Amino acid sequence: MHAEFATTAVLGAAFTFLLAGFVKGIIGMGLPTVAMGLLSVIMAPIEAAALLIVPSFVTNVWQLAMGPRLGLLARRLWPMMAGIVIGTLAGKNLMRDDPGGRAAIALGAALIVYGILGLAVPRFSISRGAERWLSPIVGAATGLVTAATGVFVIPAVPYLGALELSFTVSTVALAAILAGNGAFDLPLAGGSVLALIPAFVGMVAGTWVRGRVSETVFRRCFFAGLILLGMHLASRAVF
Repeated sequence: MHAEFATTAVLGAAFTFLLAGFVKGIIGMGLPTVAMGLLSVIMAPIEAAALLIVPSFVTNVWQLAMGPRLGLLARRLWPMMAGIVIGTLAGKNLMRDDPGGRAAIALGAALIVYGILGLAVPRFSISRGAERWLSPIVGAATGLVTAATGVFVIPAVPYLGALELSFTVSTVALAAILAGNGAFDLPLAGGSVLALIPAFVGMVAGTWVRGRVSETVFRRCFFAGLILLGMHLASRAVF
């Protein structure tokens, strides 16, 4: 039975990263969110977060390297990135000290909020003056959510829109706290490296599909699916 469960977990993880990479290839984001949400159905959130480290970091670095004005963005957003690191490290024990399934509930709630915001498509206007003091606060809040759930979306995504610069910093900080807690051990680290293969295959496929499907319709289906997945994770943890 244990071998059967292990095989199911491996196949489930491979399919999850294939799908997560496919989503990222189409809309340019979503790999950590999809991967954490689906993996948490078959394993503990802290294990799912450990598997996420390498695929999330490498695909984001690759995406950023291909994008324009990386240096300008880094100079503008360094206060938020610093806040992300501080917030993530401050919440380093949130997933480890989780006997009652609070991480799954928090993850479910984060997916629901992210899905609702994605469907609502809110428009925020932030002045440069407000950005100076708001960026560190948004970063710290995102870091705490990252430490508690393993996903890097709230409140950074509404704040930055489609920009994924902060996600790379969150991944590094998350890897540090998982290693410190003993969760990023050799088997999970190896699994995270292997997960990069289906993630890249899915990302290439999604990039090819982009432009051949309606991105608006796909985004709506994506965010609606996140809401349903979040409700399932939260209700399963509660009941």
